[in-house]
Amino acid sequence: METTLLYGKEGLKLNLPENTFVVEPNNLPGVENKEQAILDALRNPIGAPSLKESVKATDKVAIVISDITRPTPNDVLVPLLIEELDHVPLENFVIINGTGTHRDQTEEEFVQMLGQWVVDHIKIVNNHCHDLDSLVNVGRSKFGCDVYLNKDYVEADFRIVTGFIEPHFFAGFSGGPKGIMPGIAGIETIMTFHNARMIGDPRSTWGNMVDNPVQEMTREINAMCKPHFMLNVTLNREKEITNVFAGELYEAHDKGCAFAKEHAMIRCKERFDVVITSNSGYPLDQNLYQAVKGMSAAHKIVKEGGSIIVASECSDGLPDHGNYSKIFQFAETPQELLDLINDPDFKMFDQWQVQKQAVTQVWADVYVYSKLTDEQVKGAILMPTHDIEKTLEELKEKYGPEMTIAVLPLGPLTIPYVEERRGSVVG
Repeated sequence: METTLLYGKEGLKLNLPENTFVVEPNNLPGVENKEQAILDALRNPIGAPSLKESVKATDKVAIVISDITRPTPNDVLVPLLIEELDHVPLENFVIINGTGTHRDQTEEEFVQMLGQWVVDHIKIVNNHCHDLDSLVNVGRSKFGCDVYLNKDYVEADFRIVTGFIEPHFFAGFSGGPKGIMPGIAGIETIMTFHNARMIGDPRSTWGNMVDNPVQEMTREINAMCKPHFMLNVTLNREKEITNVFAGELYEAHDKGCAFAKEHAMIRCKERFDVVITSNSGYPLDQNLYQAVKGMSAAHKIVKEGGSIIVASECSDGLPDHGNYSKIFQFAETPQELLDLINDPDFKMFDQWQVQKQAVTQVWADVYVYSKLTDEQVKGAILMPTHDIEKTLEELKEKYGPEMTIAVLPLGPLTIPYVEERRGSVVG
C-alpha cells in the first residue's frame, strides 16, 4: 500500500506492506470562507462580549502569537484581529511572539508568518525568557516558583492570545493558555512548568485535560494575568482551518479541545511491533527537538521492545540553539539520561524534551529518517535510517514474518491509544 507522511513541505511517499494499520483521524474539510468564519467567531464569541465592543479606542492591545515552530495561520488571524479593531490606532498594538525557550524569529520569518503589511505597520517583539528587564513578576505559583510574564503583555490594557489546538504530548492539548504559559513566560517559571516531576507524571499526557498537572499549572498562571480574549483554530492535514474558537479563555479552549479530541482520538485494538510516524511536516518537523512529539505519539501504541521510525525533515538541525543537543553529552544510554534528569540537582532548560525522548527509548528502539547527518542522530542516542522500507525489511529478522506495523501519517496530530480488555486506556 502507498501512503504519504507529512514531511517537510512536500511530504514523503512510502510503499508499505498491505497489512499496515493506518492510524489517522478523518480529514475534515477546511471551512468554506476562513475569513468570514473568523470574523463570525470574533463577533459571536463563547462566554464573552464581541471583541470590538470589548476594546476601547484608547486601549493598548497586546496580541500573543505562537512562534515559527507552529503552523498557526498567524497571517490570517492577526490581520483580521486588527481589522476588527479598526477603531484602535495601529501604534496601540503590539504583537508578542511566544518563543518560550526557542530562538528569536528574524524579520524575514515574521514576514512569512504575518505578512509584509503587519511587519511594516505593527510593533512586533520576541519574548526573551532569560531577560528579566523584559519580564514582570505577577505572583507565585503553588507549584513552587515566581511567575514572570512578558512586560508588554502584562502592561497592555487588552490582551489577546491566539493559537491552534492540537493534541499535546504532556499538556493534553495545545492552544489556549499555553500561548501564555510557557509562550511568553520567564525561564524560572518555564523550568518549573517542565520539571522532571511534572513531565514524568503519568497524567501529563496526550489528550488528558482533567487532572493533568501541566495543564493545571498553565491555567493557574494564566489566571494571574488573564488574556481578555482567546482566538484559536483547529487545522486539518493540509493546514486548513476546520473550526474557530473565540471568546473567554477557559470556556472557548475547552470547547476547542473537545472538538479536537473527538476527531483525533483513534482506538487501536493492540500494540504493534513497529510504528512509523511523521512529525506533522513543516513547520513542526524543522528540528529533532520537536520530533520528540512524533516519537511520543508512536510510543502510545508500540509494543515494549518494539521499534519506532520517525520521519522528520529537521531542516533547522537539532537545533543549534538551546540545551537539547548538549544534554546527550552527559549520558550514554536513555536510562542514564532519565536517571540524570530525575536527579533534583540537575536543572537545564530543554531537559523536558530529552526526558520524553528517553522515556520512549527505554520502551522501544527509535530510528530517525531526516536530513541530519548520521553523526547528529547518533549523538542524540538515536539510530539513523536513510531508507524506511529497507529498515522495515531488516526489522522482520527481529520480529518475524508476522511483524505488525502501524503508520501515523499525520504524526502527533493524532492521538492513538490502546484499550485493554477491562476498558482502561494504556500508553
